[in-house]
Amino acid sequence: MDAVLRVENLSVAFGDVEVLRDLTFSVERGSALAVIGPNGSGKTVLFRALIGTVPCRGTIRWAPGTRIGYVPQKLDLERDLPVSGFDLLAAKGSVAGAGRAEAALALELVNLPRATAARPIGALSGGQFQRLLLAVALLGRPDVLLFDEPTAGVDAPGQEQLYEMIRRVQRDRGLTLLLISHELSVVYRHAANVLCLSRERPCFGPPAEILTPAAIAQLYGAPLGFHRHG
Repeated sequence: MDAVLRVENLSVAFGDVEVLRDLTFSVERGSALAVIGPNGSGKTVLFRALIGTVPCRGTIRWAPGTRIGYVPQKLDLERDLPVSGFDLLAAKGSVAGAGRAEAALALELVNLPRATAARPIGALSGGQFQRLLLAVALLGRPDVLLFDEPTAGVDAPGQEQLYEMIRRVQRDRGLTLLLISHELSVVYRHAANVLCLSRERPCFGPPAEILTPAAIAQLYGAPLGFHRHG
């Protein structure tokens, strides 16, 4: 396998506050990387550095020709605006050069009916809205998908369905997935590698090697229950 992303000695600071320091890791094409860590550890900042929206030091090297889709944790958009799901798809399609046929295919991939996408975004449930954001990110046929906490605002019954849908889309499209998640069970099942962000000592590697009880307790700074499932 070849690397679609190589990061070396990445650091991000805002004024005197250093958020990320000397991160080095790589992501193989077609694999899944999970990024975990306590609140304030810089997970979203890392994604923004990877897509070039915050200044940083170090090296971020994407494979030539890589196309990136990004699903943020939230949009700076009032949900009560008279904007439909189709409006968001049309706006992204105009930028990505994607027509109605590709938008229809994206909705089909995320199992979002056209009638649901036609509704105002404020009328969508948390799970429906996340599916819409994924459909928007898929326009332009990206090779890599960055997904920031996909279950934010989604009720418990819909969380597992959402993760399974993301995994299916990744498999069907041959995508490389970078995922921010607090769900360690999801990390174990779906991620080839995990990047643990901590102000003390970030670490990177396969989940079975990195996510030990001692490492998790150190990462989150509190005693945690730990149950290993087969």
